[in-house]
Amino acid sequence: MTSTERNFLLQRVQPAMVGLIDGSLSTLAPIFAIVLHTHKPFDAFIAGIATAIGAGISMAFSEGLSDTGHETGRGNPAVRGAITGVGTFIGGILHTLPFLISTYHTALAAAIIVVGFELVTLAWLRYRFFETSFFRSFATVTLGGVAIVVVSAVVGSA
Repeated sequence: MTSTERNFLLQRVQPAMVGLIDGSLSTLAPIFAIVLHTHKPFDAFIAGIATAIGAGISMAFSEGLSDTGHETGRGNPAVRGAITGVGTFIGGILHTLPFLISTYHTALAAAIIVVGFELVTLAWLRYRFFETSFFRSFATVTLGGVAIVVVSAVVGSA
């Protein structure tokens, strides 16, 4: 790997992956808990928008403030923070959008399909950029998603 490729991986791909994974996983619980509790897709949409925006801002600050980039070579903290924040927002908003569908079961099914797409995409990105096994990446990310969905179902069904 050349130093240019290494820098791209550390300064662009890794912050984007952190954001996409965090956004895809951390926003599942509030969105699905709300829809399972209320059976109102638009309420889940509102929770999802707020969660995606809040998580994006939080992750942008967390990444930007966690490392100056000087010793680690991870680059400009503001750029890394912006990449991570946008990635987090994208990861959270994708499975929020199906809740614009007003029919509960249709919205829920569409959101589940989107989550499946997100998991496959995350596994592929890890395979592509980090040379990990696609199936191992998919299993790992899915395990995290399943754990969160179980928590969401328990909380949302209460």
